[in-house]
Amino acid sequence: MIPDPPLYIWQEADWPRWRYDLAALAAPLAQVSHSQGLLLGRLRDVGMDSRAAASLAALTDDVLKTSAIEGEVLAPASVRSSLARRLGVEIGALAPADRHVEGVVDMVLDATGNCQQALSAQRLHSWHLALFPAGYSGLSAITVGAWRSDAQGAMQVVSGSGRRQKVHYQAPPAAQISAQIDAFLAWFNAPSDESPLLRAGVAHFWFLTLHPFDDGNGRIARAVGDMLLARADGSGQRFYSLSAQIQRDRSAYYAILERCQKGSLDITAWLQWFLAALLRALEHAHAQLDQTLLAARFWQHWGALPMNARQTKVLRLLLADFEGKLSSSKWAALCKCSPDTALRDIKELLAHGVLRPSAASGRSTSYELNLTAFSGV
Repeated sequence: MIPDPPLYIWQEADWPRWRYDLAALAAPLAQVSHSQGLLLGRLRDVGMDSRAAASLAALTDDVLKTSAIEGEVLAPASVRSSLARRLGVEIGALAPADRHVEGVVDMVLDATGNCQQALSAQRLHSWHLALFPAGYSGLSAITVGAWRSDAQGAMQVVSGSGRRQKVHYQAPPAAQISAQIDAFLAWFNAPSDESPLLRAGVAHFWFLTLHPFDDGNGRIARAVGDMLLARADGSGQRFYSLSAQIQRDRSAYYAILERCQKGSLDITAWLQWFLAALLRALEHAHAQLDQTLLAARFWQHWGALPMNARQTKVLRLLLADFEGKLSSSKWAALCKCSPDTALRDIKELLAHGVLRPSAASGRSTSYELNLTAFSGV
């Protein structure tokens, strides 16, 4: 009888002997390396405060989005405050500590800030404990700080429910995990002449394919990949977020994983997707750096102008990721003040030239930063 062909990649006879077409990856690899070098070069030319602000923005994005990929929403203020405390960055009032947020921050900072240290099973277990400090995923008790046991059945990635449930992937049996992780760690920690960018892509995919924990595998896989990206940058300080880009391309991310986990050990297609996502993440980081430098120049120009707390708050929002138009009613809602107070705040900033009426106000008046009021923009 002819045996059935392997359904999943880990069932291949020569697993895990990864293969990829380096010629097909040469162009995207060069693009990523160029963008990576350009970003780090730009950051070397700015002040310490701007670098710290850019790093804080990237890490905040990373922590928020690596959780959001798994459907978990963290409070941005808690994440930013937790990171600012650890990094020693002054951001004004800090939000109260959140034990769950602290755990994700612990993992991300350890993976990138201590990127040159060896990766071990103990370190992976400590990250898992940090992600699930209470031993629960939602309302379900899980095995924490240890490999999964498959006590409730095979580890599967599924969608839907009941008769509409679809199995997208099934991981290796729990009995194989310890040996499989040993092989992964031996490869990860061994000296290599391979591109560290490609190794980051392989590590991300390999760990996700093993799915060694009851939960949290995606977040830990991305941390493992980020650890090698930090080595590729030659710095534990982060200035771009691959997790944020994956969140923006979430459907395509899951689709390429499923396709390649059911394919052969030639993972060229996955690495092409990975490098393309990484390039978009770097391009986004360049745009964020532009925004950070704009904010620095703005406050350098207007920092001596007396402003109340409401005005400072809204201006900081406008210099960040403000969505929509700024009207007096939106100002009142943001600052929890009366419409008259909001209009008075706005008129003061208009008189000083900090704000100006928007050219595209439409039926109701809206306002925007007057970027032409100071040099360098």
